[in-house]
Order: sequence, then structure tokens, then C-alpha cells
Amino acid sequence: MSDITVVASDERSVATELPVDLGRWAALAEAALTTEGAVGELTLTFVDDDEIAELNAEYMGKEGPTDVLSFPIDDDDAPSLPGVPTLLGDIVISASAADRQCGEHAGTYDDELALLVVHGVLHVLGHDHAEPDETALMRSRERALLEAHHWNGPVPSAFRHDHD
Repeated sequence: MSDITVVASDERSVATELPVDLGRWAALAEAALTTEGAVGELTLTFVDDDEIAELNAEYMGKEGPTDVLSFPIDDDDAPSLPGVPTLLGDIVISASAADRQCGEHAGTYDDELALLVVHGVLHVLGHDHAEPDETALMRSRERALLEAHHWNGPVPSAFRHDHD
């Protein structure tokens, strides 16, 4: 049994032609968590723009939809109980936002979703990009994780790494 559990769900209320392969993205999140040495449970939820806009307003104080929100569970001092997984946090992704911005960032819809999954995982694990040195470290980890677990090789030439 793995020390990592990723529970993925598609909560989009709008019928869409944008595919979301829950198994694929859960496996990517699990691989990234494993590489980063994490242990515990993570949720990965795909929503529509209306839902992520509500979450963005409520939790970030920002208006409108965004691409990814991460909600780490920051209680490192909580006692761990035998047989009860550590809750790492929640990642919420808008597939519509990924589709809209893929040409500006990752190049393809799949690569953008992969970037958002990895970006969300790193935020849950405590990475940030508020300062230039943090941004450089986070982008480096994103690149390494995508090369290892998404592309299985070097970064494609279409990939532009300017996600904030």
C-alpha cells in the first residue's frame, strides 16, 4: 500500500468537451508527491470557472476565475494517529482556464493541466513564488517534476514557463 493517496474528482457543472483524465492527473500528483518525499492524502478537484471564481473570491480575496488554487493543511504539529492518513491539502483546477491559457504558458492543454497539477502540489507542500528566489526554486522543481513524470524527457520547445 502506498503512503500517498490522491483522490481526484470532476465537479464541473457545465457540459464540456474538455477532457479531464482523473486517473492520469491523480497519478501525476502522486508521482510528484513521492518525488518530493511527501506522505499523506491529497484531493485534486476539477471545477468550472464559476466555482473557482467563488473560491478565489472567498479565500484569496480576488475577483474572477483563476487556473489553480491550493489549500495546504498547515498543521505539522497535529498528532498522527496509526492508520489515519496525514491530510496534505486540496488542489482545485479550472480546466477551462487551462484551455484558455495553454497557448501562453505550457503550449498544449495537456501540458497546461500537468503544469497546474504540479504547481498545485508544490504549493500544498509549502513552496511559493512571492519572491524572486522562491519563484526560481519553484519553477526549477516544476520543470524537474514535469520532465520526470509528464514528459519523461526534456522540456518541449513550446513550453513557456511563466506561470504565477
